[in-house]
Amino acid sequence: MKEKTPLVVVIDGQGGMIGRKLCDRLLECNPELNLLALGTNSAATSTMLKGKARQGATGENPVLVAARRAAVIAGPASLVVADSMLGEITPKMAAVIGQSDAEKVLIPLNRCGILIAGVQDCSVDELIEKAAGLILERLAV
Repeated sequence: MKEKTPLVVVIDGQGGMIGRKLCDRLLECNPELNLLALGTNSAATSTMLKGKARQGATGENPVLVAARRAAVIAGPASLVVADSMLGEITPKMAAVIGQSDAEKVLIPLNRCGILIAGVQDCSVDELIEKAAGLILERLAV
């Protein structure tokens, strides 16, 4: 039986640009990566799918299902804060992501009332590059 490749789940909300950039960078480094782009809304999903992501879904239930199967969950740090992203992260989503056995690679953005002390002042592109590096390192790709 062929061994399944680890699932990397990228979750984003609002406009989906951070998720798109992260998906694009990961797939540039490894085009065969088993990556699932999940948007908290259809605009975010659409943005990620306009990039290099090949499969995606929208809403709470896909996040709940994917969190059980993922090896890595990545996206803005607000993914683990209920009612963040202007209310797009439901309490169920935040709990399931936080409780998942997947490694979480969270991009520390000081936005939406969530301030992360000790975070260097980096551009979004620098943060995405660091996040992609951590994910690929964890998967030994």
